[in-house]
Amino acid sequence: MMQASFSACQCLRLTLASSPSCASTFWWAWLVSSRAWLPCSVENAEAVIRRPERSYYWCLAVLVASATGLSVVRWAENHHLFTLGILSLIAATVGRTALRQRWRSWVKVHITGMGLSYILMLTAFYVDNGKNLPLWRELPQIAFWLLPAAIGIPLIVRALVKHPLARSRLTK
Repeated sequence: MMQASFSACQCLRLTLASSPSCASTFWWAWLVSSRAWLPCSVENAEAVIRRPERSYYWCLAVLVASATGLSVVRWAENHHLFTLGILSLIAATVGRTALRQRWRSWVKVHITGMGLSYILMLTAFYVDNGKNLPLWRELPQIAFWLLPAAIGIPLIVRALVKHPLARSRLTK
């Protein structure tokens, strides 16, 4: 944990030294994004218990806005955050819309959209921060891109096969 905060401070110092006018923007964008991913993660984990799609979606929107701010200020280093953030928000929007409008096969679309959204959010987190995390720093860079999907996609498929509403829709 100390390593990650040291790297964030080091990153902030580099930003301050290289571009004082962007330092304030970068600092606020980093502060928001470093705090926004946790509620998204916690809200998605509680999906079975209650209806958090609204709070997950809006936490994700804040996260994507902050990732966009970080990307604009430091495009060369953070453009992947923008791309993954937008893709995550699109997937969540499709999943949320399928639920709210009860599309045909809405359960499958909702599970897939929200699951992919979460995978993309975690991928962005690990690609950006994996080199500073205790176990992850031992892995090659490609693992930060592939492991969230390698773990998440089978879980989405399992949910599509095992969830009672998705299963009943498959037989009809």
